[in-house]
Amino acid sequence: MVSQHERIEHISRRARELWKKEGHAPDREQACWDKAVEEFESGKLTAGREQPGADAAGDGGADR
Repeated sequence: MVSQHERIEHISRRARELWKKEGHAPDREQACWDKAVEEFESGKLTAGREQPGADAAGDGGADR
């Protein structure tokens, strides 16, 4: 089972990746977060396992 902290970490990392791909557009931040949540909850984004195309480095930026 994934802790709430781990869930947020993985969603945050994926949301930042999606947002970066969209050119850091300020009006897309929430949409990227929502997509990352959807991916996590559907099993497309799995905690503890690197996803294909995922940014493994992360950016260490502020999380939600």
